[in-house]
Amino acid sequence: MEQKYFDLIEANPVIAAIKDDRGLSACCLCEEVRVVFILYGDICNISQIVEKVKEAGKIAMVHVDLVSGLCGKEIAVDFIKTNTCADGIISTKPALVKRGKELKLYTTLRIFILDSMAFENIQKQMSVAKADMIEILPGLMPKIINRICRLVKVPVIAGGLISEKEDVVAALAAGAIAVSSTNPKVWKM
Repeated sequence: MEQKYFDLIEANPVIAAIKDDRGLSACCLCEEVRVVFILYGDICNISQIVEKVKEAGKIAMVHVDLVSGLCGKEIAVDFIKTNTCADGIISTKPALVKRGKELKLYTTLRIFILDSMAFENIQKQMSVAKADMIEILPGLMPKIINRICRLVKVPVIAGGLISEKEDVVAALAAGAIAVSSTNPKVWKM
């Protein structure tokens, strides 16, 4: 199951991250986009958001931490699995990612690299989560991306603040398999 996710990202290393209905419409029309990170919604509309992404022929990854009305517990992942046709989840919480794996969803652990302590925690979080991939934010740190790529055994996605072609090139050259961005101009690079 993880191989299809990996193959789609490897074939098109720019992931559309959407934070509103405008982004949803734009990503669905963008042929270059194969994977969508859904960074908004609530328990009343998340299934319709996911459905639109799926109807456009794309992989739908729901950031469970950002869906209003869901709690930060494993039951939130069960809700996504049961009530949507999402392909996978994203979370900053290793326990939720672990639950996603148990439910046979694609999983991405999102990690904010704010300081050396956050960097040092990566292996501990990954040992709990066992995510298919990790996404590090901000994605504008090629040296750190390279260190993380050597540290972990899963593909790395760079996200956050990526807005220019040189940001994409630098992240990929540092070892990231892909970049995620909310900027529709980046989706077409």
